[in-house]
Amino acid sequence: MTSRNDSLFERARKRIPAGVNSPVRAFRAVGGTPPFFERASGPHLWDADGKRYIDYIGSWGPMVVGHTHPKVVEAVQAAAARALSFGAPTESEIELAEAICRLVPSVEMVRLVSSGTEATMSAIRLARGYTGRSLIVKFEGCYHGHTDSLLVKVGSGALTFGNPSSAGVPPETAAHTLVLDYNDIVQVETLFKDKGSQIAGVIVEPVAGNMNLVLPRPGFLESLRENCSRHGAVLLFDEVMTGFRVALGGAQARYGIRPDLTTLGKVIGGGLPVGAFGGRREIMEKIAPLGPVYQAGTLSGNPVAVAAGLATLKLVEEKDFQSTIEATTRSLVDGLIAEAKKAQVVFSAQSVGSMFGLYFRASPPTSFAEVLQCDKDRFNRFFHALLERGVYLAPSAYEAGFVSAAHGPTEIDATLAAAREAFGS
Repeated sequence: MTSRNDSLFERARKRIPAGVNSPVRAFRAVGGTPPFFERASGPHLWDADGKRYIDYIGSWGPMVVGHTHPKVVEAVQAAAARALSFGAPTESEIELAEAICRLVPSVEMVRLVSSGTEATMSAIRLARGYTGRSLIVKFEGCYHGHTDSLLVKVGSGALTFGNPSSAGVPPETAAHTLVLDYNDIVQVETLFKDKGSQIAGVIVEPVAGNMNLVLPRPGFLESLRENCSRHGAVLLFDEVMTGFRVALGGAQARYGIRPDLTTLGKVIGGGLPVGAFGGRREIMEKIAPLGPVYQAGTLSGNPVAVAAGLATLKLVEEKDFQSTIEATTRSLVDGLIAEAKKAQVVFSAQSVGSMFGLYFRASPPTSFAEVLQCDKDRFNRFFHALLERGVYLAPSAYEAGFVSAAHGPTEIDATLAAAREAFGS
């Protein structure tokens, strides 16, 4: 008997490339048919066949308070009743900007956009416009959206499909992007000694989440800050994923490093499309119409999306929110490690804030090269074993996972029970 998921996937492939609107959703890395979801609540999703899953993707990060939280839904409904879009200023835009500047240590001014990709694209242009330089430094395995100049040795979906870069990106565009190994301080020092006066900026995921979860080694982020300051380059933290996830003020608050520019997304939209880039006032004032760096967006600061983001941030700011969700994530990771050990499976895991990584190798990776040493086939089997048991992980060995405030002991215990069976098989 054909499931509704199968029939929907077949129907989708006739009109949508590969049947999906974002590559990793196609399940090509793990095989099989992706579930098509119809509704969500708290930590759970229900697919087109009515099957319930414990969700550890959270729409790839934004659902930090859980799905369809009543206060977020109420805020969205109230905003939608007033207007779906103005294409003009609103007070709620100011409120979200004020909240971001208050919570994120380095941000003095911020501009709202509609996606994380748009935020990083605009921030890179701003770094170049501010410095008058062309070169941008990124790190192998880090993904900063699909803007041309950053699609060089990327992570996330492109890593899943084994493409170090994308067709359609002119070589002369890619030539302005220099790629180093994540966590390699010596490479950073060497490059800046050689080309420091030509480097406009360094963009980095302060905690990498697009080649699975890779934590910064002690001194790595500090070396980026020191070299950018010494050579007049802009340090740009891509906190689209880590913002309000690894700490209330993002990775920069957790690790005590102040970048010059920060990009945000996901959580600040509460599940609706919102992005932002912000930072030092003197740099942000180079943005049009104050300065010569052009950036615009018809739906930037959309009132419905901003309402969802404001309601989410109010919940994230509540006392004990961060400590509770971090403890829940840690209990999941510790439990998975224990179950794998009992089954004598080579496995490791780690977490930071409410993000986690699972690896079929003896210890957590610290670089892109070590990520590639993980047993991808074993992950794929583990993924499907959990999916069959109602646990929804990212369909790729190269993606971080996310826990929400709606996950509790019941969900963690059920996940560990499913993992116990999966490891045993």
